Amino acid sequence: MGKGLARRIALLSIFILGLALCSRSALADPLDREALAGMIVPPYALGEPVNDKGVWTLLNSGGAEAGYVFETGPLAPLPGFSGAPINMLVTIDRDGRFLDVRLVSHNEPIFVSGLGEAPLRAFLEQYRGHSIREPLVVGTPYGEAASGSDLVHLDGVTKATASVRIAHESILAATLAVAREKMQGVASGPPVHPDPSVDEHLDWAMLVERGLARNLKVTNAVLDTAFGKTVWAHDDPEATADPDGLFLDLWAVDIGPPAIARAVLDEESLADLQRLARVAPDDEPILLIEAGRHGLVSPDFVRNTAPDRLAATQDGLPVALRDADMTVGVREGVPEGTTMLLRIDRRLGFDPTRDWTLSALAVRLHGMLKPEIGSAHFPLALKADPTFFTRSGIATALPPWQAAMVSRKWDLAALGMLLAGLLAAVGPGMRRLAEPTVLRPARLAFLALVIGFVGWWGQGQLSIVTPLAVLRAASGGGNLAVLLYDPFSLLIWGAAILGFVLWGRGLFCGWLCPFGAMQEFAHHAGRLLRLPQWNPSPAWDGRLKAGAWLSLAGLLAVAILAPEKAETAAEIEPFKTAVTTLFQREWYYVAYAAFWLLLAMVTFKGFCRYVCPLGALMAIGGFLRLRRWIPRRAQCGSPCQLCRVRCPYGAIRKTGEIAYSQCFQCFDCVSIHDDAAQCVPLVLARRKRVSAPAEARA
Repeated sequence: MGKGLARRIALLSIFILGLALCSRSALADPLDREALAGMIVPPYALGEPVNDKGVWTLLNSGGAEAGYVFETGPLAPLPGFSGAPINMLVTIDRDGRFLDVRLVSHNEPIFVSGLGEAPLRAFLEQYRGHSIREPLVVGTPYGEAASGSDLVHLDGVTKATASVRIAHESILAATLAVAREKMQGVASGPPVHPDPSVDEHLDWAMLVERGLARNLKVTNAVLDTAFGKTVWAHDDPEATADPDGLFLDLWAVDIGPPAIARAVLDEESLADLQRLARVAPDDEPILLIEAGRHGLVSPDFVRNTAPDRLAATQDGLPVALRDADMTVGVREGVPEGTTMLLRIDRRLGFDPTRDWTLSALAVRLHGMLKPEIGSAHFPLALKADPTFFTRSGIATALPPWQAAMVSRKWDLAALGMLLAGLLAAVGPGMRRLAEPTVLRPARLAFLALVIGFVGWWGQGQLSIVTPLAVLRAASGGGNLAVLLYDPFSLLIWGAAILGFVLWGRGLFCGWLCPFGAMQEFAHHAGRLLRLPQWNPSPAWDGRLKAGAWLSLAGLLAVAILAPEKAETAAEIEPFKTAVTTLFQREWYYVAYAAFWLLLAMVTFKGFCRYVCPLGALMAIGGFLRLRRWIPRRAQCGSPCQLCRVRCPYGAIRKTGEIAYSQCFQCFDCVSIHDDAAQCVPLVLARRKRVSAPAEARA
């Protein structure tokens, strides 16, 4: 075995070991008594544990039981945007009123860096004083603030919608579990799920006969009676004019069980429902059909949010409703009317096989300028047939890496297809891609996709922070839990490492780095604006490239000697600012990132070539390369220097040899090599072929 191959195998083993380290689970343990006691706000104090799920009693200043204290992580391990649960400490009184909600731990990327934890902590402060009995939702009320809706809105956090909603659902799920058991005497068991093996042939008449579809009728006369002897008694002329007319003619049916869904929905809607079930397997779909004047929602309603004219309760506690944003078509024989598909998350403790109540809210306005709003509720009792459901055994939390993959499965699928297409294009399709008429538009289109999807949407910007975390974990000074929660970036790491073997550093640095793509677009903008281009001489180019190695060495020294400063030192990369937070940071971070983008307009990818510590590490990884994939001719370098002159990275030596450690896989030299109109040896050969017959004729 040659020394070169042995070196490559050794380096590959190191990278495989790094990935293996990234796959190990590392979850934080629940807080101990001392830590919990320190987080209780006086005059309250921590009491004794009440079960093995981390629920503790809360004592008042006199030592009497005043409520409960619990962490959301053990009770409701809902994976956050990062893939890991957001763990919060919740304190409630005996009536289910929130006394305090405090952040314990999380790994949400937008709050780890960029926005910081302050906005998340401010969001959690909003729960104080509210009750678990209130229908709490995250978002801004649509329409007029005083629309008569029962919903209580909590302001979210801009640019962190997904993380905040998961935090909210975790709080609801954990608090409802405690409230049901301690306040209602109903212990939360494993959630039920529709049983696909129940394959009865049903139609609408059978659903009605068996109580699977239930109806609520409210005439205008009954509506007037509900508002009788109030200031709103005469504020609905239409009801007064037609007392026998229907204000509400509401049908409700749980279409989670496939047999029931087939009896109600047409083929197109059934297929849509099946797709919804695959995307949101924990949601129970409830179909509503309304043929009266009520209309289900107000004119200001926004799809895919909580309906403002409907409410639900179970065990005296609110059930969170959400519009599924799906157009529903029904089979012949099913009542006609306004349709709406609601989603109820079973992870929040909802059990469709137990009694629950759906209420329609009637709203009236009295007055002109600032009308008084009155409301009346009309309940419909519902309960699904347990025959159509199955209850699994005790639910167990998925390992973090599995939960993270499940939560981002569609992003991972899209990224997988993107990477497969890229590997095919730069591998077997390299010559076709490098054609002069194809290369520039195809490359710019792909880089735009990298910025938008891989960077801003997927948060897949690789960073030197990850290798530093591996280094700290290997030395026993840290853990790799945060890496487990980001399978999107790990997939890009896998592609980059595969690229090391096949092409060197170029696959990531040239095609998959969002900030590198931004610099390339900045360069083209500079050319369009006809800005003067400044490029160092070959001698200075070589000297400046040492900067990337110096920055890498400096970061490694910080990681070993002062690991607590490693995150700060890693700010030498402007990736968090430009990609993770989309420039929503302190002005000096924004100015730093903007400087490199502005410099790229006159100096091609200055940060990538002269400063990037991750690029230096990628260059080391490029030693794994097993082949020389860029085609060369004997005339390359002597006498032809065209490729070297045009290489913006300075990755071609005077001899014509490729310096793969500096090659960003832009394919410009491949395009020249294969183009008979550009490649000097091909041009000279063609001239000889043309001149030879002419000389022969002479």
